[in-house]
Amino acid sequence: MSRYRGAVEKLERRFGVSLALKGERRLAGKSALDKRPYAPGQHGAKRGKISEYGLQLREKQKAKFMYGVSEKQFRRLFAEAARRDGNTGVLLIQLLEQRLDNVVYRMSFATTRRFARQLVTHGHILVDGKRVNIPSYRVEAGQKIEIVEKSKNNPQISRAIELSSQTGIVAWVDVEKDKRFGIFTRYPQRDEVIIPVEERFIVELYSK
Repeated sequence: MSRYRGAVEKLERRFGVSLALKGERRLAGKSALDKRPYAPGQHGAKRGKISEYGLQLREKQKAKFMYGVSEKQFRRLFAEAARRDGNTGVLLIQLLEQRLDNVVYRMSFATTRRFARQLVTHGHILVDGKRVNIPSYRVEAGQKIEIVEKSKNNPQISRAIELSSQTGIVAWVDVEKDKRFGIFTRYPQRDEVIIPVEERFIVELYSK
């Protein structure tokens, strides 16, 4: 299945939580979820009881849409997490957080992961001084992520950095806002990654 390209605010209304898909509109309280906090459609306001499988599937879909990955990519990441020693759900979240597009977003160079992915694919991002245009590139601890020189004054990037005073910057990156670069200092602990996803249900889904 390819990556979702439809109306992202409908997704947030369907799941009933913010998936950080709309950036500045969300911060301003103007997202569709804020205005209509119920599922889209004629019977959206009448939420039925969800089955155990439905709950498991919903958590997987939330994570997949939030991080902007395809079904194939998500399955591959889960398989890798399952092969490693440790808590599979926590390892899955860490692998998702290591994606280059997500790290660009976490460094507040983009207001959404979707825009961060565009920055990467259009060649605006350097990793340790080398241009990388693969959003799924896995960033390792200690690597430097930088905006290319010609894009450092991009108004959308500047606006995203300005808004970081409201959103804050996560503890596992160290960012020099004025110089438009940051260091992915370490892998995050699960309790540091604040997302509306319960990964244990994803593990249960794939363990059947």
